Amino acid sequence: MTKQNGKLVVLAIGGNSLIRDEAHKTVPDQWDLTRETCHHIARLVEAGMRVVVTHGNGPQVGFIVRRSELALHELHPVPLDSCDADTQGAIGYMIQQALGNEFRRRDIAKSSVTVVTQVEVDPNSPAFQKPTKPIGSFMDEATAKVRAEKEKWTIVEDSGRGFRRVVPSPEPLAILELDAIRTLIDAGFVVAAVGGGGIPVVKLPNGDYKGVEAVIDKDFASSLLANLLEADLFVISTAVDKVCLDYKKPTEKKLDRLTLAEAREHLAEGQFGKGSMAPKIEAVIRYLEKGGTQAIITSPEHLENAVLAGTSGTVIER
Repeated sequence: MTKQNGKLVVLAIGGNSLIRDEAHKTVPDQWDLTRETCHHIARLVEAGMRVVVTHGNGPQVGFIVRRSELALHELHPVPLDSCDADTQGAIGYMIQQALGNEFRRRDIAKSSVTVVTQVEVDPNSPAFQKPTKPIGSFMDEATAKVRAEKEKWTIVEDSGRGFRRVVPSPEPLAILELDAIRTLIDAGFVVAAVGGGGIPVVKLPNGDYKGVEAVIDKDFASSLLANLLEADLFVISTAVDKVCLDYKKPTEKKLDRLTLAEAREHLAEGQFGKGSMAPKIEAVIRYLEKGGTQAIITSPEHLENAVLAGTSGTVIER
């Protein structure tokens, strides 16, 4: 086996890369947007980059949970860790097929593979006592109140976009399949890994691992993966082409570049929405603080311009 060269990029694609809006969230809709996103990812591979793709899964987990609730009169409920695993497989399948088709069209001798990834968390994390991670579909306030009372959910308002259920979101500590991911990268595969932040598992006193009812922030898990792989570049694909100050205000300002110090300052000032841009900025800060050199935040359609040409996106460096 010949070890592959080329800049190593960990690319975290957000929910907008799979579900465009409330009117386009069926499985065929998700296929359409996955193909569109993979068109841009394939261009990075074509340019000689080694790419590891991570992805969100909040809406998809929410769909599974809701189906499970509706079927309780006939079937058993589906635990959250199983939902995480299910969505890793389903979304990984879409990414593999879409990238494979792109590679064939472009005559690129590459294949894509998905690693169903377990991520260790602390069983004593305070996150289990204070749920914070939004999952599932957005609801209006009236619906949210009914669901909170009926389902015993914790529900919060999410960045001005509506109300969502929140579940525990412990910190990612270790990636169990890291060696497998490294081996596949070195063999030349485009790897999809740590989907949805990974399947949260805890280590038992006897050394065994067990899944827990939680979800892990995919940007934090992606940041950890980028550091562990010593990636040359950490890219977060989201709904906007650049990070903004005073977002959606008359004084909105798009940022071409940010230093690590500036990113910390703006985050502390509350410039970034807690359920949207804030975790992305925090994930980038973590990556840079732990030895990463450069990160980019941009939208899927601007990936090539941001990564290859440097003409779009927000670059964040130490």
